[in-house]
Amino acid sequence: MAPNETDDTTTAGEVEEPRAGRRRAARYIVPVTVMGVAAATIGLVPALADSGDPDLPDITAAQLIEKIAQSDVERLSGTVKITTDLGLPDLGGLESGLLSGAAGGEDGEGGSSADPSGRLTELASGTHTLRVAADGPDRQKLSLLENAAEYSLIHNGKDVWGYDSASNEVYHATVDEADTKERSAQRPPATPKDFAEEALKAVDDTTSVKVDGTAQVAGRDAYRLVVEPKQSGSTVGAISIAVDHETGMPLKFTLTPAGGGSAVVDVGFTKVSFDRPDASTFRFTPPKGAKVTEDTEQDRAHGGFGGKPERGPKPEEDLAKGLDGLRMLGEGWNTVATFDTGTGAGLPTEEAGGDLGGFLGSLGDQVKGDFGKGTVFSTRLVNALITEDGTVHVGTVTKDALVKAAEAGK
Repeated sequence: MAPNETDDTTTAGEVEEPRAGRRRAARYIVPVTVMGVAAATIGLVPALADSGDPDLPDITAAQLIEKIAQSDVERLSGTVKITTDLGLPDLGGLESGLLSGAAGGEDGEGGSSADPSGRLTELASGTHTLRVAADGPDRQKLSLLENAAEYSLIHNGKDVWGYDSASNEVYHATVDEADTKERSAQRPPATPKDFAEEALKAVDDTTSVKVDGTAQVAGRDAYRLVVEPKQSGSTVGAISIAVDHETGMPLKFTLTPAGGGSAVVDVGFTKVSFDRPDASTFRFTPPKGAKVTEDTEQDRAHGGFGGKPERGPKPEEDLAKGLDGLRMLGEGWNTVATFDTGTGAGLPTEEAGGDLGGFLGSLGDQVKGDFGKGTVFSTRLVNALITEDGTVHVGTVTKDALVKAAEAGK
């Protein structure tokens, strides 16, 4: 066993500290991204098994954080497992249909079952196995393994291909170097390294960060970094990051809720190699008889390496247009994001909305406070309050903490 660092340690004064606003925004972005990670991109996501506690040299939390920051792994291949359990209500498959339809999936007008914007949303719940490969910024491949079929998403130079073997449908788009760099900078976290970096942006004096022993992940020796809120009221229990001893690359990311039980998100490699994959891994030719859908829309974006980024307003400008006066309330891990939907009204009531109003109301808890009345929708990680005037409050905080933040924000 490597000696554990038992004293709480933060990066303040030891590594460069991000701006306060960035930390607070990152703390909001991380849980929201957890819900939408499936639609992001190639997603080198994982779940792993401990098979021993290797004896590694001592390292401090600050040194391990710096090791993550300096990691420059660009070539790898392996098998990945992702398990997501947000505790969403069972809608009998309705949610999958809505996501697919909204993304222009196979049932949408002009859509394709090979379109990544619809297929990768499947990773938002349940357990999935993937094969992944990467060779620098221009070549990546992800294959989602299913019972009797496989969905693959391939980026090779200027070409992006999606292939659904079940329907024999193909999606094709082209990108140039500028598109790839711009979209890469805009996409939400999609790899263990991405998640780790976003989580570590949230480190401040409300956070405990420590090295908690070692582990083996996919046959590789790793340190275990643990990030925990010091504040009460957060739904986040702990974030555990397994960091490869040699490369500094995060091999596993696990987020457990304060309420206990299984992890909300558990992503980790079960097999990994840092050798360069064979070039044939990234070659693709549409099979004979396949239906090919060409994506020619200039403003379509599928995250990561797929699709073309918008030519126009920057993401923060789009956000400002879509969300009226986005604000952050509270501090530390109890930060709550609030914005006005612009509708001037909350959810439809059972009287006004009929069956729809009653159905939506049944999924949430009715609350009231200085803000008036509202409905709280809860998962095991994220809680959201929609008030009767159309204001939304959302954060990784308990229902009580969310209501208090809404009252304080009036």
